[in-house]
Amino acid sequence: MARAKELTVEDKLKYLYELQQVDTKIDNLRTLAGELPQEVKDMADEVEGLKTRLANIENDIKECETQISDHRVRTENANASIARYKEQQNSVRNNREFDNLNKEIEYQELEIEASARKIKHFTAELELRQADKAKTTSDIEERTVDLNQKRAELDQILAETKSETEALVLKAGELEKKIDERLLTAFKRIRKNARNGLAVVKVERDSCGGCHAKVPAQQQLDIRTRKRVIVCEFCGRILVDPEM
Repeated sequence: MARAKELTVEDKLKYLYELQQVDTKIDNLRTLAGELPQEVKDMADEVEGLKTRLANIENDIKECETQISDHRVRTENANASIARYKEQQNSVRNNREFDNLNKEIEYQELEIEASARKIKHFTAELELRQADKAKTTSDIEERTVDLNQKRAELDQILAETKSETEALVLKAGELEKKIDERLLTAFKRIRKNARNGLAVVKVERDSCGGCHAKVPAQQQLDIRTRKRVIVCEFCGRILVDPEM
């Protein structure tokens, strides 16, 4: 849409100041939510992190259970082998065969001892992992409750300010259509860089309403005539007549 070209400087300044007031109201409404949006995001990320941790713990638990089960099977197999070798010793033909069977029995006994150590190790690890699971599950439940409360609080604030914010955004859009592209671009750039979002400020007590730097008398005269767009020499904000 074509922007008005026939506006006087005073009209341009008037629309800029009105736009600043509307944008400031929008900023204030959004400020009502404060740090809640970031808090909600951080808490949601924390819950997701805890869920990932829980999944890893559950995998560790499965691995411990698998190892314990495997070593119990090895123990059963070793005991069965020992019983078989002892049975075979009753029918050996010479000492050499007896000694060989004895060595097999000793080897299986070592396997049983090794499996017992492994079972003890993985049982202890399993208990730790199960304790971790219980705590992490509890943490997830607690943080989820907190997250839901924060989300409800944020949703309530957004719902309360939604209609007003939408109306102000619409009004800001209408004002922007009345301001030429170059001036609007400058306004948005100044506003983006300003700490408090103020791009257009009044001269108050001979000073810039943004940075409070002294405004020279000649500039104040030019500002009152509303025939030029004057910016603060220090902060770059657009200065307007206090009676604007």
